[in-house]
Amino acid sequence: MPDPARPPPPQEPDMPPPAIRVLLVDDHPMFRAGVRTSLETGTEITVVGEAGTAAEGVRLARELRPDVVLMDLRLPDRSGAEATRDLLGGDDPGGNVLVVSMSEEDDSVVAALRAGARGYVVKGTGREELLRAVRTVAEGGAVFSPAVAARLAAYFTALRAAPAQAAFPALTPREVEILGLVAQGLQNREIARRLFLSDKTVRNYVSQLLAKLQVEDRTQAAVRARDAGLGT
Repeated sequence: MPDPARPPPPQEPDMPPPAIRVLLVDDHPMFRAGVRTSLETGTEITVVGEAGTAAEGVRLARELRPDVVLMDLRLPDRSGAEATRDLLGGDDPGGNVLVVSMSEEDDSVVAALRAGARGYVVKGTGREELLRAVRTVAEGGAVFSPAVAARLAAYFTALRAAPAQAAFPALTPREVEILGLVAQGLQNREIARRLFLSDKTVRNYVSQLLAKLQVEDRTQAAVRARDAGLGT
């Protein structure tokens, strides 16, 4: 029976979760300094190291065991996608990779994903969005900035449309892609936003493909496209 005259033992304070450990791999020291400042405003994230080359990044990742590696794609010795592949391959993977790059080219995005990156955000992303991305990747999730997600959607739409190229040999791959979006019922402005093109450019593409298909309007073009398997 507890002694009423003895004070209760002190309660153990709740311990904060350990900080997310981040490694920065980018060949621009000023950019690394800016990212470090953005990430280390509190106790949630700590930057454990910095590297200016792919080789140094892979070495430090295996040595420091960070939770997240922020990886640029354009490095002086090798691409960040190759470094990611080396880092995550084999029996000793070196942490989750979040790509932070200026490049939004489809091939760059897909190469990074094939290498095993769990996220892709563009340089210039706001601080709060970058923090959310780091947290998500540290927890094993995947994250993409809106611009990158839109490009991926367009890329895979084009892949699905590839077999239809044979049905429309007079059309360019871009015209087939736009024809597929027309078949989905998208208007020119929506197509422009989806593909990051100007409204005028999309109008020109639509006019060209209507002429090549020898149809009077986009409704007839959409019917031809759906018959070929596009827009479904």
